[in-house]
Amino acid sequence: MQQVRLVVDERPVAEAVVADTVLTRARGLLFRRVLPEALLLRPCTSVHGAWMRVPLDVALLSADLRVVHTQVLRPWGMTAPRRGVAQVLEAPAGSFARWGLRPDSQVALVQE
Repeated sequence: MQQVRLVVDERPVAEAVVADTVLTRARGLLFRRVLPEALLLRPCTSVHGAWMRVPLDVALLSADLRVVHTQVLRPWGMTAPRRGVAQVLEAPAGSFARWGLRPDSQVALVQE
């Protein structure tokens, strides 16, 4: 999986892993002992928390990485598909508050 620097509203906030193949998207954050700072799933329109042990911050993003919706995904929960969503960003719960990420934030990815 590719590693990139995650930028929110022009501020670098975290290292992110990009899951952009069928296998890496299917695995997502499942069964990981240590969670990455962030995971970007693309293409992706919604996610579920089946088999997850901890809550996650989830942002539904447009194709141009604009935040359409955010929520805390509880174990066994799921996000509803929304119009205009093309990618999903996941992070440990509490990350978005620290980063200032909210609906309408602009996300960018910087190659390392």
